[in-house]
Amino acid sequence: MLWFWIAYIGATLIGMLHCIFNIYVLHMRPMDENGMGEAYEKTKPWHPLYNLILYPPAGWLYMRNLPDPTLQEALRTGLLWCGLCIVFDLIAWVLIRHPWHLSFKEFYIHYQPYITLTYLIIFAAPLIGFACL
Repeated sequence: MLWFWIAYIGATLIGMLHCIFNIYVLHMRPMDENGMGEAYEKTKPWHPLYNLILYPPAGWLYMRNLPDPTLQEALRTGLLWCGLCIVFDLIAWVLIRHPWHLSFKEFYIHYQPYITLTYLIIFAAPLIGFACL
C-alpha cells in the first residue's frame, strides 16, 4: 500500500500545485460560489498524465518486491488500487466539505473523460509494472 499512497498523494499534490500556479502565476480565475473556476478547469486534462507518470513506477516497485509476482496478483492489485482510489476520492473530494470540495456531478460527470482515464491508469499500473519485470 505504500507505493499506492505515495502515487496518490503525489498526483494530488501536483494537481493542487498546478491549480495554485494557474491562479497566482497565470492569473486565472480561482474557484467561487459558481464552481472551481478556470484555474482548476485548465488542469483537468493534465490529471491523467500526472497519474501515468506516478502510478506505473509505483506498480513496478510493488510487483518487483513480491516474492513471486504473477499476472493474477497484478490484476488483484490493480482492482484493489482502483477500488481504493474510487472510494477515497468519493470521501475526500465529494462527501467531506472543504474549500476544494466538488459535487457528485462535478466530480463524476463534468470531470469526464479525465476521471475515467485516471482510474484506468491506476488499474493498469500494477499490470504495467508486472510487464516491466
